[in-house]
Amino acid sequence: MNRASSDTPLHRAAPHESATGHVTGAAVYADDLTPPGCLHGVIVTSPVAAGVLEGVDTAAAVALPGVKAVLTVADVPGDPVIGPILHDELLLARDEVHYKGQAVAVVFAETRDQAWAAARAVEIRVTPSMPLLSIQAAVAARSYHTPAHVIARGGDVDEALDALEEAGGVVVEGTVHVPGQDHFYLETQACLALPEEGRTLRLVSSTQHPTECQRMAARVLGIGEHRVTCEVPRMGGGFGGKESQATQPACLAALGAWHTGQPCKIWLERHEDMSTTGGRHPFLGTYRAGFDKDGRFEVFDVRLVSDGGWTVDLSGPVMDRALFHLDNSYSIRTLRFEGRVARTNKPSNTAFRGFGGPQGMVVTEEAVRKGAAALGLSPAEVRRRSYYGTPDAAGRTEGRDLAPYGQDIPAPRIARMHDRLLETARYAERRAAVDAFNARGGPTRRGLGLMPVKFGISFTASLLNQAGALVLVYADGSVQLNHGGTEMGQGLHTKMLAVCADTLGVPVDRVRQMRTSTEKVPNTSATAASSGSDLNGAAVKAACETVRGRMAAVARDLLAEQGHVSADLDPSELRFLNGRVYSPDHSANLDFGLVAKMCWVRQVSLSATGYYATPGIAYDAAVGQGRPFFYFAYGIALIETELLGLTGEQRVRRVDILHDVGDSLVPTIDRGQIEGAFVQGMGWLTDEEVLFRPDGAVLTVGPSTYKVPAGGDVPGAFHVELLAEATEAKVVGGSKAVGEPPFMLAIGVIEALEDAVSAFGEHPFRLELPAHPENLLRAVEQACGRAGLGPAS
Repeated sequence: MNRASSDTPLHRAAPHESATGHVTGAAVYADDLTPPGCLHGVIVTSPVAAGVLEGVDTAAAVALPGVKAVLTVADVPGDPVIGPILHDELLLARDEVHYKGQAVAVVFAETRDQAWAAARAVEIRVTPSMPLLSIQAAVAARSYHTPAHVIARGGDVDEALDALEEAGGVVVEGTVHVPGQDHFYLETQACLALPEEGRTLRLVSSTQHPTECQRMAARVLGIGEHRVTCEVPRMGGGFGGKESQATQPACLAALGAWHTGQPCKIWLERHEDMSTTGGRHPFLGTYRAGFDKDGRFEVFDVRLVSDGGWTVDLSGPVMDRALFHLDNSYSIRTLRFEGRVARTNKPSNTAFRGFGGPQGMVVTEEAVRKGAAALGLSPAEVRRRSYYGTPDAAGRTEGRDLAPYGQDIPAPRIARMHDRLLETARYAERRAAVDAFNARGGPTRRGLGLMPVKFGISFTASLLNQAGALVLVYADGSVQLNHGGTEMGQGLHTKMLAVCADTLGVPVDRVRQMRTSTEKVPNTSATAASSGSDLNGAAVKAACETVRGRMAAVARDLLAEQGHVSADLDPSELRFLNGRVYSPDHSANLDFGLVAKMCWVRQVSLSATGYYATPGIAYDAAVGQGRPFFYFAYGIALIETELLGLTGEQRVRRVDILHDVGDSLVPTIDRGQIEGAFVQGMGWLTDEEVLFRPDGAVLTVGPSTYKVPAGGDVPGAFHVELLAEATEAKVVGGSKAVGEPPFMLAIGVIEALEDAVSAFGEHPFRLELPAHPENLLRAVEQACGRAGLGPAS
């Protein structure tokens, strides 16, 4: 990177590249595009959660005004089975139905009202059967998607736990029900399919994975991928919900356009989206945890089962990442982690910010809190003594820098981050203040919670760790930038513009970010796993360096012709800064646009592709060992809550976060990601609850029944510090991923709320998740009941 100039956009504050468009409404989304003759699609869904599909009668629907097509699985010209990893998802049901809301047919009509009328006229005949609607029911029926995945080290956990107790340590155990979560992106699933000449298709989709939409649409239609393109203008949020589950609406829209020859659009209304797409996996975790007498976390035995829903989707990798993060930030000598995905009659659960890591860490942090209570120590002290790289009581550190799966953890930063946050957030002073407040009595109590995070960065499937870019420089010196990442509000395009402008040495306003499209960058990976900036940034930089190298040779010749440099000068010694190309001593310079024009005159190419693949990622699930991550991101948060014991209402009064983003590419973007991730995580654990009826129908299908955090829920005091001197040398710009790691900082809200509840009476009590007012009130009543008190005492 060019770091000589203070005018580089890299590592500097900047607005989101689409901020003005978002605020004014000028930003274009998939559903904003409705070309002439566009047909509107409505999906006809299963009325039951499980059963035999006896028949689908479309005659009445076809006869209605404006209806152009009513399609079933029999109308699929290619392979009707899709799915991101294991192809096990029928685009439209055949023979059986597996959840209430499964797609059985799709209607296309001239207006949405006509399409809805036709959808209601389709007759579906099903012989119902008994569905499995919980993890416990699936386990009892031995209904699983995956075999057990086991990670173990350090010998027999039973023997280790016994030895620990004999040496004066403590063993705690528990069962944790980790809740699901709806993505609740502002823009629901949407795709427009445009038939083009030569029986080709263009998809305009709200997807995090345009290549998968392209690939699966071609599969469904029985044609080559080269005959389908997919482009993404932007998304109104994704959070993982459009990584794999945007594929079905894209394929259905493509199917409609293929049969009718007209543009076809699928756009899900909020209730459709929430009742037919999956969200964060609920987990059931059982554990035993051992701590030595000094408070070190030494032994951990965990079994996880997740609710995968009716197909595998991404459930296997989600479970893998949950297992990979059960250690969180702690070096645990003896452990056994086992995970398995249950198959139920619900929508397929899928990727969601954190991708299993949050669910695993919820289990781990309960164990830490219980262990600390049993030892009479604060959870903060147990954590500090258990971090990676922290010497034990004898001063030994050997084996303390290896993850459970065998990957080394070089120079873990979490201990020094812990110490700094407790100092800057005045932990000891505030602990005393909270205790003093609670000692006064009354109906309100306060609590403090601490949450450290170590989060691995990379797709754990090594083949997905690749990205491409295409950079075009025009003869006037302006630039078009294409890369394979998608923009969903997270600021990826803003960062890529900064990388491109910095590498070429031009102002950001001379670079135009183009729509993500598979016709510009093929075979893309999903924008997911917090890797969008790492992968695409490296690809963009590589493409820009290629173009810059060609331009430098021409610039050298021009400067030599003017007598400013030697004709033998290595072109790499020239500096591209502020829209100009400088000689090594800065005594002469040329306008970037002039150099671009002369490249064209002298027949030098001004376009280049860039490519990057993350090196060294490999993991063997059979033995539970490998290197699934390129590096680790760290964060730590101190949270203060206030709880009204009479109603169970709570608020987060203050949050202090210290987060490791390396050398931030664009600090304003990263701060926004940290704040947004924390609030979204807080919503998952305190407000949001996905509920089903006994017949398998989703009850929470809109904001009237599903509460997401509002502006008033944002912490009153919100302090975010980016860790200084944190360069990650292996990553573009020295930066680190930021999308997912801060989400898990919100797990500290649970500890803060438990701390507040315990101030009403006695611990232990059971705090069920999510910790919404009803569950908090029950916990307060339990605590007060054990102490013989009332919540106002």
